[in-house]
Amino acid sequence: MKKYMLLIIAYFVISLANAQESNSKAFMQAFKPHLGNYYEGTIIAGGKEGDGFTGKRLLMQVMRYSDSEVKVPFFVGDDKSRTWIFYLNNNLVELKHDHRKPDGNPDNITFYGGTATNEGTAEMQLFPADAATEELIDYAAFNVWWVTINETKFSYNLRRIGSERVFSVEFDLTKPISSDFKPWDNAK
Repeated sequence: MKKYMLLIIAYFVISLANAQESNSKAFMQAFKPHLGNYYEGTIIAGGKEGDGFTGKRLLMQVMRYSDSEVKVPFFVGDDKSRTWIFYLNNNLVELKHDHRKPDGNPDNITFYGGTATNEGTAEMQLFPADAATEELIDYAAFNVWWVTINETKFSYNLRRIGSERVFSVEFDLTKPISSDFKPWDNAK
């Protein structure tokens, strides 16, 4: 009887541990079904003529996926310089912006972003600007990015607290499209 009770307790402990997957980990795993796919996006807030985004084709691709790192290039027209990188460290998600020059070398302003201060939700993570971002781009010290992902859409959002600066782009994950775009850092 004692052995039977220990097996029951072990089963419930294992079941509980498996059921309590972190929101951070679930957020990262939401990218996995989209690996290799391209999606077209639409600016839903903050777009204006001359901003470098409005009027251009916006594409994203889930280019690389692992449990601890996801790379999502963001193409703006023919500009292949931007990649969003999500890292999972100590059960928190970090967002970094990798900007490249056409020859693949890092841009002068690159690898800015922030780390979520908590697990967020499985569908949304919030990233306040980190100290490295403030050092690199002083006016971005008040940036807050948030990213959402679910079965039907992905959104990337920026708000600069204390200003009118806002930018949001949304991608329809139900309609993958064909593309052969590769980011300028495709060798990395």
